[in-house]
Amino acid sequence: MNLPNKLTMLRVILIPVFIVTLMMGYSFIACGIFIIASLTDALDGHIARKYNLVTNFGKIMDPLADKLLVVSALSCLVELGQVASWMLIVILAREFAITSLRAVAAGDGIVIAAANSGKLKTILQMLAIVFLLLQNYPFRLFTTVRVDSIVLWAAVFMTIYSGIEYIVKNKNIFTA
Repeated sequence: MNLPNKLTMLRVILIPVFIVTLMMGYSFIACGIFIIASLTDALDGHIARKYNLVTNFGKIMDPLADKLLVVSALSCLVELGQVASWMLIVILAREFAITSLRAVAAGDGIVIAAANSGKLKTILQMLAIVFLLLQNYPFRLFTTVRVDSIVLWAAVFMTIYSGIEYIVKNKNIFTA
């Protein structure tokens, strides 16, 4: 197993550690674990492309690991009353829809590459989770504006936008 795939698996292994830590009430430690897991996402992709270490395993597991990390975190935050359940449902619906679209396309030999809006969606989701885990720190030191909530709303908007963009750009798959 190459280094990018090991980093992807590390991200998956960190998910239950993150969940247990967060649900035990150690949100700052959980945040550190979440940040490390999130950084492995950027790092594994960079290494895989730079050193031509892209594998079929990585193509499947990397986005799955991202989805598992984000959905696990958001599910815990719903349980803790920090995220509205409908926001999680919107994010889950988009992920199921686009993953299904990719699976149908793959069956026809078509690869749907990640769009910039999808990458921005993931970044916003991860940032929102970090700010929520930090309970709006450090922003709460100098403003009453809920930056964590603003970034969460931006993530939900980008989730919807990127989902629509994927569907519109790949509508030919539905008619094939």
